[in-house]
Amino acid sequence: MSTVTLIGSRLAEPGTEFVYEGEADGCAGCPYRSQCLNLSQGTRYRVTSIRENAQTLECAIHDEGVRAVEVEPVPVPANVPTKGAFAGSKASLQGPCPYVECPSHEYCEPDGAEFDEEYRIREIVGDPPHDVCHLDRSLQLVELDTDG
Repeated sequence: MSTVTLIGSRLAEPGTEFVYEGEADGCAGCPYRSQCLNLSQGTRYRVTSIRENAQTLECAIHDEGVRAVEVEPVPVPANVPTKGAFAGSKASLQGPCPYVECPSHEYCEPDGAEFDEEYRIREIVGDPPHDVCHLDRSLQLVELDTDG
């Protein structure tokens, strides 16, 4: 189900994904607060469409203003331990990884998921993009449902 919200004009493109981080300091006193702050904090969203004929509104946070878009929550791509990983099961992230140059780093520390939480696996994607895990972890690339 899609939700109408306001996001920075630079991000207002169908397919753009972002994690809603909640209210920023500059939001205090803004007349558009209720239209911007209507998403679930920590949830990953994808812009599905831009509202036609909607004007660009001034914003203290976004230098090119904000636009009305429709967004939907999306699963978080993540690496989880291979053992017990199947669609419908629950999994947690393995923990932080210092190897930021690794092609799997963005999946081992994904935006939109926390290390101390369990999530339901929506789908098994396959092998992670790395050839060798420098922490000797056995991992599977999956899509995690983070919206409950």
